[in-house]
Amino acid sequence: MASASGDDYDDDDAAASSKRQRFTETPTPPPSDPHAPPSPTLPFELIAEILQWVPTKRLLQLQCTCKSWQSLISDPQFAKKHLRLPPKPARLILTFASPTTREFVIRSYPLHNVFDAAPVGPTELRYPSNRRKRFDLIVGSCDGILCFAVNQSLVLLWNPCIRKFKTLPPLNNQHREGSYTIFGFGYDSFSACYKVVAVFSYECDADANGYKSEVKVLTLGTESWRVVPDFPSVVPLDESGKFVSGSVNWLAYKSSPSSVIVSLDLQKECFEEVLQPDYGDVAVLDLTLGVLRHRLCVIAHGYDLLDVWLMQDYGNRESWTKLFSFPFLETPDSFPWVKALSLSEDDQLLLEFGSKLVVYNTRDGTFDTPQIQDINDCLASEVYIESLISPCS
Repeated sequence: MASASGDDYDDDDAAASSKRQRFTETPTPPPSDPHAPPSPTLPFELIAEILQWVPTKRLLQLQCTCKSWQSLISDPQFAKKHLRLPPKPARLILTFASPTTREFVIRSYPLHNVFDAAPVGPTELRYPSNRRKRFDLIVGSCDGILCFAVNQSLVLLWNPCIRKFKTLPPLNNQHREGSYTIFGFGYDSFSACYKVVAVFSYECDADANGYKSEVKVLTLGTESWRVVPDFPSVVPLDESGKFVSGSVNWLAYKSSPSSVIVSLDLQKECFEEVLQPDYGDVAVLDLTLGVLRHRLCVIAHGYDLLDVWLMQDYGNRESWTKLFSFPFLETPDSFPWVKALSLSEDDQLLLEFGSKLVVYNTRDGTFDTPQIQDINDCLASEVYIESLISPCS
């Protein structure tokens, strides 16, 4: 286990101070009148129930109240209960290169402020790596844990809120011609475990597609990768897997030019194809896979428009619903990378559009640029929540 420090957090406010005064296990000194009853105190079980509703950052401050609170708040079981109640505020994390030092910079922003027109100030995060000029790729996030691909064989899990991280054992795949590795990260609710999936693909003339893939899974808490057989005969795209409904999903190519969605069920550890929407007469030139509102999302690139589809009932092709269409911000011939990041309650869509972040208002069809300060050469973005879940457990 290792831990990193240096994240910036809000100063203690009056509310946090008030909580320390109200929730105390030590009775106040008896009054001067010896016959007066002692001041009432809350049972510790009730205190634990109340604390489940306190925001994550406040809980980290309240750990200093007493030893029993520190033990409670750092308990993995309490962290799991706290994760479920109530909904946690989401944050946007951006990684980019410093324009002066070219170092790997990570900043975090309240997601609800990103949708607003007002300027959004950053929180600088201290990434747990000594190699500051290396750019690690964000694979994804799950329950407050961010997954980074350090290289083609090494993965790092990090919860920036509690400043804890874990570097997983290396894959140790044999180097092959034209090989590459893509990762996925998610939660198996059946075994109550987090899992990292690695798809190692390499050139193979014996395969019909010219590529062969091997899949391995590591369950958090273990120290070894396990082989998952029977990966379909497809060529996975160089894109991280998307976690939704207990499965990790990738886009891949068959022998024909069309692409497919391949899914790995994290409980059964078996593969299947997720059927795509019926695009009708639209000539789909490219696809982008994502997750919006905890549902699988597809952005279909046409000649003039991009269509956003949402799978309301995972695995049911008939549940695909086209939410809306929007035009290219640039010349369609360039086909910039488009990634759906978040859909607000008032139907504003946050997109990573090429090297830009944009907000598309689905109600009036307008685009806005988030007023995020000091953004240069954005490399990758991800949405995550604040939680007490430790990647070290």
